[in-house]
Amino acid sequence: MSTSALLCIAILGVLLLLLLVIKIKIQPFVALLIVSLLVGLSTGIPTSEIMKVMTSGMGGVLGSVTMIIGLGAMLGRMIEVSGGAESLAKRFTQLLGTHRIIAALTIAAFILGIPVFFDVGFIILAPIIYGFAKVAKVSPLKFGLPMAGVMLTVHVAMPPHPGPVAAAGLLNADIGWLTMLGIAVAIPVGVIGFWMSTFINRRNYALSIDVLEQLQLAKSEDSTTPLNTRAPSAGLITALIVIPIAIIMLGTVSATILPAGHPIRNLSTLVGAPAVALLVALTLAFFFIARRQGWTLEKTGMVMGDAMPAAAVVIMVTGAGGVFGKVLVESGVGKALAETLTSIHLPLIPAAFILSLALRASQGSATVAILTTCGLLTQAVSGLNQIQLVLVTLSACFGGLGLSHVNDSGFWIVTKYLGLSVSDGLKTWTLLTTVLSLSGFFIIWGLWLVI
Repeated sequence: MSTSALLCIAILGVLLLLLLVIKIKIQPFVALLIVSLLVGLSTGIPTSEIMKVMTSGMGGVLGSVTMIIGLGAMLGRMIEVSGGAESLAKRFTQLLGTHRIIAALTIAAFILGIPVFFDVGFIILAPIIYGFAKVAKVSPLKFGLPMAGVMLTVHVAMPPHPGPVAAAGLLNADIGWLTMLGIAVAIPVGVIGFWMSTFINRRNYALSIDVLEQLQLAKSEDSTTPLNTRAPSAGLITALIVIPIAIIMLGTVSATILPAGHPIRNLSTLVGAPAVALLVALTLAFFFIARRQGWTLEKTGMVMGDAMPAAAVVIMVTGAGGVFGKVLVESGVGKALAETLTSIHLPLIPAAFILSLALRASQGSATVAILTTCGLLTQAVSGLNQIQLVLVTLSACFGGLGLSHVNDSGFWIVTKYLGLSVSDGLKTWTLLTTVLSLSGFFIIWGLWLVI
């Protein structure tokens, strides 16, 4: 099938999906599966293989996020029901003041995002976002949008995350220089993202019924808590959030500095897996929240179980987003688009950025977009010095940051947790990621011109 035909099918598929979800109000999980099936048929994927591709797409995403979302939801639910999230929010608000708290949380998200994958970090921080939103009596979007934006920026731009590390390997760029320049670019981009989030949040967006019910339920539970039951301290809640992140950091650092096969590396890799780290945090929450609050085993199980319906919605829609992305990859849309852009012979920095951005928009995965772009540029970068190689790598990385939309599983995680509709998600999250992407590109291109 011709490149133009493949691109037209991909565009029509996205438009159909938006029509089904926004106008016809079909549940996103169902709409994603319908469009994935139609796109697979239209692009010539053999009928005997379409369901295998869709299943692979679902499994590829859910294999990495199901346990994390489920365990994170249980931990968050225990923190919420005990009043711990509100306790933490009140304490930080007293220390920093209302006007500084969003900036402080964004800085914290930047730091936490360095060792922790974007989806893991965001899911762990979700109950804290709700706690601060409840105390401040504002939408969770006020806190969640800048935090998510800065965490995704770090995820695509800095080691030890897989996209930049693998891209550096493909282009033979130095990891040390990539880390230093990645931080140097990510900091001003994060500042821009913070102010852009503030601008976006000047408008109030309607929250989903699920999120409104969760917030209202938390208020009801707080009002019915016995007077002799004291909410967990801010220090305890901070520890429950930081401990799994610290464990994940330990695993990441050990994998970086210790040789393969080293027993300490093997153990820390296991313990530092996000699911294991969250299991540790959940166990600590059982002893330091449930037992101290005087909850019975029955109530503890009920609180943890109550987290699952909301988590299931996020899991299913996220998995369906992976299905759509996988179908687009297997259809050859990304490859056709890459070949078309490569034939134009743009200057190297714009070429890396535009190619990666287009691939990100066409198939959803930032990591796939970054790696595909760098794979195509391996011959073009011969003869460049290390600084130039790093700048080309970063240009591709920031291209993979932008245009997060309906074929990206991360889009569904952010919009579902923050209670956004698809149309509002496009107006907020898609816009923010694109502004962050362009900001990084212009900074990198400026450095390239100076060098």
